[in-house]
Amino acid sequence: MKNDGPMDHLDDWEESLADRYPAGDSLPVPGSSGAGDAFRDYSQNVRPGIREFYRLNHRHQTVDFVEAKKRQYLPLRTKRMGVWEAMEFLNTLVDESDPDADFSQIEHLLQTAEAIRHDGHPRWFILTGLVHDLGKILCLFGEPQWAVVGDTFPVGCAFSDKVVFPEFFAENPDKQTPEYQTACGIYSEGCGLDEVQLSWGHDEYMYHVAKDYLPAEALAMIRYHSCYAIHREGGYTHLLNERDRQLLKWVRAFNAYDLYSKGDERPDVRTLRPYYEELVAEYFPPVLDW
Repeated sequence: MKNDGPMDHLDDWEESLADRYPAGDSLPVPGSSGAGDAFRDYSQNVRPGIREFYRLNHRHQTVDFVEAKKRQYLPLRTKRMGVWEAMEFLNTLVDESDPDADFSQIEHLLQTAEAIRHDGHPRWFILTGLVHDLGKILCLFGEPQWAVVGDTFPVGCAFSDKVVFPEFFAENPDKQTPEYQTACGIYSEGCGLDEVQLSWGHDEYMYHVAKDYLPAEALAMIRYHSCYAIHREGGYTHLLNERDRQLLKWVRAFNAYDLYSKGDERPDVRTLRPYYEELVAEYFPPVLDW
């Protein structure tokens, strides 16, 4: 399946993240230079398709848009299927005519999960690596790229310059709403991320699919793994509470596997499937609401 949009493939966004945050980089300290400089350099040298992707993303991700998508999808009535079925469904996003799209979505998910498993992490952590990107099936429900992937960020308050390409927020209609353009906006200082609306995409969607079945640490990994402005750039700290600060440590631990676990060696899906089917069954029912 060919996905229409400014990027040739959804994986282009993840490849751009690895360019922005090279493996081995230390996490930035809020208020320091270093990683932030690399971030700005990335913005200058990025491919045109990624720039156009973020222009659309920052233009259209408004409070009204996020609320509309939650009303549309969070009753979880679009489809019913099991986790492995969802992985096979996601596989149809691969454009088989593209010589660069070698790996199936299942293989990429297994690469992440296997890297986590190799390092001896808990079983729920391994499972999180397997399922964290399944929300990308939103593309198969007809959503455009900019409403599925991309860095996530709070809406309903002033946009931070820690978000990639902050200049594109000038086109966002919420910039004309004074209530949304103070530091806290519609929130209160220290309210916690559970009270904050993030831009819509696969993270938020998958969090709601999985929220009754996985521990809080896993759910934070799923919900915030694309929120680089917070967990890598130190933005929006005035909205965080102590629980957030503890959970974001797990998000950062997960991030290394999410960005850097993809390699040239294909996982053997047939051999690995029984292990992962057993792992899925340990936490999830046979059929989930999507």
